[in-house]
Amino acid sequence: MKNNFSHVAHWVFDLDNTLYPPEAALFDQIEVKMTSYVMRELKVDHARANFLRDHYWQKYGTTLSGMMAEHDVDPLPYLTEVHDISLDHMQQDLILRGHIQNLPGRKIVYTNGSEFHANRVLESRGLGGVFDAIYGIEHSDFKPKPGRDAYDVIVARDNIETTQAAMFEDDPRNLEIPHDMGMRTVLVGPPNARPYIHHQTEDLTDFLSQLVG
Repeated sequence: MKNNFSHVAHWVFDLDNTLYPPEAALFDQIEVKMTSYVMRELKVDHARANFLRDHYWQKYGTTLSGMMAEHDVDPLPYLTEVHDISLDHMQQDLILRGHIQNLPGRKIVYTNGSEFHANRVLESRGLGGVFDAIYGIEHSDFKPKPGRDAYDVIVARDNIETTQAAMFEDDPRNLEIPHDMGMRTVLVGPPNARPYIHHQTEDLTDFLSQLVG
């Protein structure tokens, strides 16, 4: 396993359901706020708003991108509102912190959420100050993963040499472009047989222990 990552000098981590376990259910809170936002902005009922939230996620990569593309929604108030969630139940993982610190090279977070949300979550997990950079969707000109344009912006912004990079993601579709760019891909979630996924784990802490041990 370790030999498969011996060339990696750039470690790229998604945030939600990647650097914390899905059992934390942060997206349950976020989705409620997204649906409420869509209801209010588009003046539709709950059922229609909930449908559009998921439809835009499927079509555009994020609900926000669909709202921007089809309704010219201002992204900043949206990002502030939907990420205003409780993190009181989050548990720190200092073992994960140590493993990430011990990875050789540059470590970044790249999320379709906001930088504000990422910083809050990282602090709640005991991962504050571990990463060299944190990129939210605002840093990719509001272009979301899995679009190639989004990755191109972040790769250029952080000077990532993609053939020396690894990408950790919970959403399988977000690993296809990193694979095409030459990255080592790791799915943090249930097994998936898509050909662009090199490795799979449901326990990021354990997986990283095999790389730094």
